[in-house]
Amino acid sequence: MPVVNMTPKGTLTSNILVVISIAAVFYAITFPIKNVTRKKPGNQENIVFNFTQMTTQNGYTSEEHTVVTEDGYILRIFRVQGGRKCDGKRRSLPVLLMHGLLLSSDVWLDAGTDNGLAYLIANACFDLWVGNCRGNYYSRRHETLDPDTDAKFWHFSVDEIGHYDVPAMVDYVLDYTGAEKLNYVGYSQGASTFFIMCSERPEYCNKINKMISLAPASRQFNTALNPYRLLLRLFALGHQYLRAMGVEEVLSNGAFLQEFLAYACEAYWTSSICNYGTSVLIDSYHPGSVTNETTKIMFKHFPAGTSLQNMVRYGQSAISPDFQKYDYGKDINIDVYGQETPPKFNLSAVTTPVVILYGKNDALVSVKDVKWLVSKLPNVIDLVEVKDPLWNHLDVAYSQYIGEMLFPKIFEHLVTNSIN
Repeated sequence: MPVVNMTPKGTLTSNILVVISIAAVFYAITFPIKNVTRKKPGNQENIVFNFTQMTTQNGYTSEEHTVVTEDGYILRIFRVQGGRKCDGKRRSLPVLLMHGLLLSSDVWLDAGTDNGLAYLIANACFDLWVGNCRGNYYSRRHETLDPDTDAKFWHFSVDEIGHYDVPAMVDYVLDYTGAEKLNYVGYSQGASTFFIMCSERPEYCNKINKMISLAPASRQFNTALNPYRLLLRLFALGHQYLRAMGVEEVLSNGAFLQEFLAYACEAYWTSSICNYGTSVLIDSYHPGSVTNETTKIMFKHFPAGTSLQNMVRYGQSAISPDFQKYDYGKDINIDVYGQETPPKFNLSAVTTPVVILYGKNDALVSVKDVKWLVSKLPNVIDLVEVKDPLWNHLDVAYSQYIGEMLFPKIFEHLVTNSIN
């Protein structure tokens, strides 16, 4: 009996499925909805305001500042000077607060005045600066490149954010305030970009009094097998298809996915479904931690946009046991790095005193990867597991228990001197 080779047909079917999957993702993450009129139930007009409008409406004094990086990206950062509950003298060291992947400065307001970290830090009389990295809706500008027409604008990942954006913001805050050092609070990507900065530009470690790391992302080798991890793998495996379609910006504010979620999650009963779905599909279940009201607000600001290259970089970090640079492929790696494989970041160069807070139930940044990171850093002065056993990744930004579970430890380290 002759042997029939089924490989060509199987390969063709597989390729068709890949193309269909990529096309579906492309539509959801990039296709903009024009002139959508949202019905805003109740008194929720503030949820479409920007950072300064939201803080002002809640009784806080804030300013908008512009920072330009060495490679020409124009970033917007915000300063919150007046905490509504601050009844004393402003503390001497400024604080720079950095968001995570697909987020913006607005994430620190979404949990409300009792639990949003921006409000809590300002209430404690700190001179608070809240950053935005390149590519989100606050930092979608460049001195010479047009993000709508120049693909080069989007050729960045956390590598460039750590090398250029974070140092630029650190320098700006120190120059503007006249302080010699600042305290840095980084969440997820906001922590990993700090580690990249110190690895690539170790002189910046000396400009930081203390680094407080919240659910720090470095490698994501042990990230739970969930739709988030599968999405990362889809980006890593299919980015050539997306590039061929002209896709460089992904998961932006105003794309189909964000507009759909913002509209669909506005009603009370749908926000409850969205709340449950978000925890199950993106993170791990923590019932009652994030309120339905916060869920309605978060989808006005999330996702906030980033580059295709950045999502591919996260897809690579999910399969690599190392914390390493973007992998362009062997041939391009030789041109860019002088070697076939991407270099590892030198975490031993992070000499700044580091505090790490993490959740046992975090499905995005696993306990195993946190402990791996701790083994590589030379100056971890405190490692804290949040007491709530169900504390997950999204809780850092959105939980109604931030003021109880997270902020006391943050405050403790912000008011104490670093250990050198």
